[in-house]
Amino acid sequence: MTNTSPATGKAGIAATGMVDRPRRTSPLAELHRPVLSTFMVLVIVTAVMHFASYVDYVGADNDDVMRLVEVRDLLAGQGWFDLMQYRLGLEGGTLMHWSRLIDLPIANLIILFSLFMSPVMAEASALFVWPLLTALPVFYALGLGGGVLAGVPGRMIALALAFLFVLGVNRFQPGSIDHHNVQLGLITIIAVCLILPGRPPLAHAIAGVAAALAIAIGAETTPHIVVAALIVAVQWLWLGKDMKAAASAFALAMAAALTAVFFLTVPPVRYGQVACDALSTGFYSLGVVGAGSFYLAVAATSGQIFASRLTALGLAGAATLGATLLIAPQCLANPLATLDPLLVSMWLNNVTEAQSIVAQVNAEPWTAAGFYLVPVLAMALCARRIYQRRNAHAYGVLLALLAVSWAIALVQVRGAVFSNLLSAIPMAALVAEMRARANADQKNLRKGLLFAGSALTAVPFVWALSGALLSMAINKVSGEEVGSLPMQEEKICTDAAAMEALAREPAGVVASPSNIGAHILRFTPHRVLAAPYHRNQGGMLTELHAAMAEPKDAVKFLRGAGVTVLAFCGTDPQVGSIAKVTPDGLYAQLSKGMVPVWLELVSGTQDKPLQLFRIKP
Repeated sequence: MTNTSPATGKAGIAATGMVDRPRRTSPLAELHRPVLSTFMVLVIVTAVMHFASYVDYVGADNDDVMRLVEVRDLLAGQGWFDLMQYRLGLEGGTLMHWSRLIDLPIANLIILFSLFMSPVMAEASALFVWPLLTALPVFYALGLGGGVLAGVPGRMIALALAFLFVLGVNRFQPGSIDHHNVQLGLITIIAVCLILPGRPPLAHAIAGVAAALAIAIGAETTPHIVVAALIVAVQWLWLGKDMKAAASAFALAMAAALTAVFFLTVPPVRYGQVACDALSTGFYSLGVVGAGSFYLAVAATSGQIFASRLTALGLAGAATLGATLLIAPQCLANPLATLDPLLVSMWLNNVTEAQSIVAQVNAEPWTAAGFYLVPVLAMALCARRIYQRRNAHAYGVLLALLAVSWAIALVQVRGAVFSNLLSAIPMAALVAEMRARANADQKNLRKGLLFAGSALTAVPFVWALSGALLSMAINKVSGEEVGSLPMQEEKICTDAAAMEALAREPAGVVASPSNIGAHILRFTPHRVLAAPYHRNQGGMLTELHAAMAEPKDAVKFLRGAGVTVLAFCGTDPQVGSIAKVTPDGLYAQLSKGMVPVWLELVSGTQDKPLQLFRIKP
């Protein structure tokens, strides 16, 4: 036996090139166990809450119902590229602006569960599972982001904040199958990928893919994607060659992913059309021109002086702006700017998620803190950390994304969900710091209170609940009663029981308030004139004109549109609004029990929440 000395052994290993190197692990490796544990708790708590007060397996939002209708049509054989909703609007249907990228996983889950369940149970199971699955990217991203700013404590606190956020908003509840939960996950992924230390190219490539998917799924996140691209561009402008690999990865990944999604989801017959509310030639060409010109600038001038990089970036920006003005100048405006004024006043102005901060505060002042306060605190914290030069790169990225989210929320309250979600990353770092100070001096009551206060302050739901309790207290003191929520009354007209009589009618065309249109599509074989979607202007306007006109004129609108049944829900908010504006109109007359001679009441519905009337020939 030959003995080998340690020195000889090391020399031999070195000579053969077999040197032990530290294994590189994914930044997500340490997150798997806590994330999966948090996810299991979420599933259990959600199941208990859902079935303890079970109403329906589809979400309460109209978009959830319409998404299910779209998925059913896909499963029934409607083409992958065919996004027409043939049973919505005037004859011929309405072209929807939603993406098949969301329909596909839901449809696959239904197919999977249908292998061993009834059709209804398969749908219910898929609609329970899908929203919960979309919470996983949020958990991973927020956990990783908290770890970047505050290590292991920040990671765990960020996970706790993510859990409370997901549990407190309706986007992740069973039945919530609209695309907003996926968009929240994608924006969070982008934010975290851009704050990782060292600016890794792989993370920037993932951010580029997520940006392309966000654009493809819904135009609402376009401002976030523009800001994310500007963040990468400004960092490259400042850092030059140190940012070359990351910037190139972001641009190439975004262009490649956008190209793939465009050709996978947009039919060839629509390649020449520009739409500003969905992925089309407009967004595709602008995204590719912008990403491509930026990549060329990065490749050509990364090693040159600042002035050269600035010039190249300016040329890339000019090329993108020029392409926008040439290809899709209309997309620089609000896609809803073309709505008919009647739809704006009678529909859009009454959509809760489309309200501005002024309208929201005037209507429900107690909700303001829940929507807007935590992001303000998070932005102030980011600004302070930048001033202190404490991880200025990460806090700068978060500040920019928080600012655009909060700005959107000022115009439309729906943006608040993005700003509240992103706030969890910097707020987790603050809570972790307060916790460390309290633990270091456990006898100091002030530090302990600061820790507890920061933890409560970081949770938007705490502010929302506080506002609700304050409102109830004020109402009690002033002697006012808290009214019931409109959705609770409206739900009476939209469940399966309310639709039974309508489902028995021969397939035809139904006129109804737009709020119940999607539910009619779900439960019956009819076509409906109105459902709350801006691409269905013709159907919605026809229904509104008929509802607001005097009965002798209303019949002309309904017969002209081929309507066979009028479905009237007296408790629908839109009916009340129309009756106030036009007291002599059709809806106002029906609310008073005055039925025109050209309407025939469907037997058995006279005392039902949803009254049905046949249109006489």
